[in-house]
Amino acid sequence: MAESGVDAGGRNGSGDGNGNDIEQRVAAMTDPEQQKRAAAEVALELVQDGMRLGLGTGSTADWFVRGLGERVAEGLRVTAVATSERTTRLAAEVGVTISAPDGALDLAVDGADIVARGSLAAVKGHGGALTREKIIAAAASTFIIICDDSKVVSALSERPRLALPVEVVPFGVGCTMRLLAAFGHPTLRLLPGTQQPMVTDNGNLILDLESVGYADPEELSARLNAIAGVVEHGLFIDLAQRAYIGTPNGVQTLVREY
Repeated sequence: MAESGVDAGGRNGSGDGNGNDIEQRVAAMTDPEQQKRAAAEVALELVQDGMRLGLGTGSTADWFVRGLGERVAEGLRVTAVATSERTTRLAAEVGVTISAPDGALDLAVDGADIVARGSLAAVKGHGGALTREKIIAAAASTFIIICDDSKVVSALSERPRLALPVEVVPFGVGCTMRLLAAFGHPTLRLLPGTQQPMVTDNGNLILDLESVGYADPEELSARLNAIAGVVEHGLFIDLAQRAYIGTPNGVQTLVREY
């Protein structure tokens, strides 16, 4: 794991020269949002004029989109594809034009719910955009994960209580839930504060598979893919080449080792 040399507090720290700048910088380094922002800023250094980019979904990916907007305002020319309607709206707010996902991408950048050192296997989808996120990650020549260090584990099995999102078609959802029960406890995701199911941008439903075993992610992925009614699941295996991790000591780089 190599240091990137970027301060976790970001590039634009401020202070009055009387010690307050140090206090602010220390506070920033322990703030997960600032760690996410710092990781996003390192990923932005990979962006070159003329690139085709995939933009992820979630609080960490939002920092990348905002930073991209600043560079576009300065004259950077890119073609961007969004993984959700949420990201499309944010991109419009910051001046980044979104195009249709109609071909290969040079670079995709997204967050993760957890990511494993070494393999860079990840669990994603708690924001509900897992299918589009996986399509974009697979279409990119380089896929980068950005997150704060609370999301990093030695193996996915370290977080057995983390539910695995599974996108399913609405038709026969009860049948699909019964099949998924062989792997854990599937729960229909509801809109916050309601009894209404959350519907993805694709018009599907999300089942959160709780108490799932992550000991063999590859086998789990294959078995879930074989279930009728499953559109996609949140296991991202052999997709990310690198991960930029915001930590209290700066941004660190993880490279896929196997």
